[in-house]
Amino acid sequence: MLSPVGGNSQQKAVTASGDSLIMSDDSTRMDAALRSRLAADPLWDFALALYARPGVEAACLTLQDEAGVDVCELLWHCWLHHHGLALETLPEGLAAIRQWQREVTLVLRVLRRRLKEEAGKNTGVAEVRRQLQRTELAAERETLVRLQALAERGEGLVRYSTSRSELAFSLASRWQLQKKPQLLALQTIECQLDPP
Repeated sequence: MLSPVGGNSQQKAVTASGDSLIMSDDSTRMDAALRSRLAADPLWDFALALYARPGVEAACLTLQDEAGVDVCELLWHCWLHHHGLALETLPEGLAAIRQWQREVTLVLRVLRRRLKEEAGKNTGVAEVRRQLQRTELAAERETLVRLQALAERGEGLVRYSTSRSELAFSLASRWQLQKKPQLLALQTIECQLDPP
């Protein structure tokens, strides 16, 4: 069962530890305790730690390259899930973040990948490629900062009150993934998540 994160002051959600969270009168805002917990666990740090775990990088790249899944958005869903949250509806600000990813991060990635072969033969091109890689990483970090800020506003979020082992199924449905390697990639990522 899912319960809303935002809503009127009569609505409550229960954390995994059993603490109740009183929601504000503003339906787009979550209470201070949950917002504080999210702020104390920056999405960037979470993403770096998860990405470094066995099998996660390969799983993320499989989903990115074979299914067109945005890895930053994937890691955001994992972070939300780690905190017992999920998207019920797409928040208004997500469209602008997706546009940033398409117009900035993806452009940098395409340029970096395009230079891979030539960089092996030319040190000047190799340095340009390294600079592009650093800039692409900075663009991804900016994406994660924006996604965290979006989550902290609470718009479109719901709180899980059932089993936490539903992430792979939920994301497969969200992105309409059906191929076995893609489903296995999602399961690999879910298996590497720590409990809250």
